[in-house]
Amino acid sequence: MLNTGKTVQSLSDEYVVSTASINRWKKEFDPKYRIASEESKESLLKIKALEKELKEIKLERDILKKAVSIGMSNFMVVFTEPHYLP
Repeated sequence: MLNTGKTVQSLSDEYVVSTASINRWKKEFDPKYRIASEESKESLLKIKALEKELKEIKLERDILKKAVSIGMSNFMVVFTEPHYLP
């Protein structure tokens, strides 16, 4: 492993501990895994923030679409009334 050069399987056999437990401990206490875990947390927070922003932008877009369609329907009514036609 880290300092001994032993494999996870050999440690599992030697100490009668599951390989899953050893791998979990390795991820928990090995600094290189801890950095990756912290980066993953940061990435997840950034993804959540971006998803929230995207939801807000989609809502704004839908509101603007509806406003434009209402405006266009009013525009068409004004220019299709008989007193504006030749």
